[in-house]
Amino acid sequence: MEFKILDNKGKLSKKTLTASDATFGIDFNEALIHKLVVSYMSNARSGTRSQKTRSEVKHSTRKPFRQKGTGNARAGMTSSPIWRGGGRAFPNRTDENFVKKVNKKAYRTGMKSILSELVRQDRLSIVEEFKVDAPKTKDFITKIKSLGVTDRVLILVDSFDENLYLSSRNLPHILVIEARFADPVSLVHFPKVIATAGSVKQLEEMFA
Repeated sequence: MEFKILDNKGKLSKKTLTASDATFGIDFNEALIHKLVVSYMSNARSGTRSQKTRSEVKHSTRKPFRQKGTGNARAGMTSSPIWRGGGRAFPNRTDENFVKKVNKKAYRTGMKSILSELVRQDRLSIVEEFKVDAPKTKDFITKIKSLGVTDRVLILVDSFDENLYLSSRNLPHILVIEARFADPVSLVHFPKVIATAGSVKQLEEMFA
């Protein structure tokens, strides 16, 4: 598979980049991609909620009313889960485990399926390199616009660039990350992905 490389003005240049069909040309697997996205988002969750059991709520141990003759269902304590203000039968805890495991082979196949679908939908663009001379957001926006990008975009680079990071961190609709940190949620979420030639090679090595 050959990709045409965009120049600094967002136009197709004469340069091309050869990439592996095994990474950017496999079939779309919706079920596997869904599994990857769900597991990634679930693994990012943390236990930030806590509820009390019937032994932890503040209550009296006195029987609320006599056993018979009231017409109500019998009750022993107001801490019962069916009473308002009672404890929870199965409470949420701060140590709750949300981890969903995906084996390495399935993860690699799912990521390759996402990358292949980006190519088929023409959402993936390749540039020789992506850099800015100074850590200025204005310069970064100018460069983005010169590539014809007007919507949310994910930029994959092959190595960390401090100027690039500082100039893009205040833009909520743009994410710049190294290719080795690419995740399924970001690849699916952004309607446009720009990758450097070096990052494409990194992706091939990661998911080969």
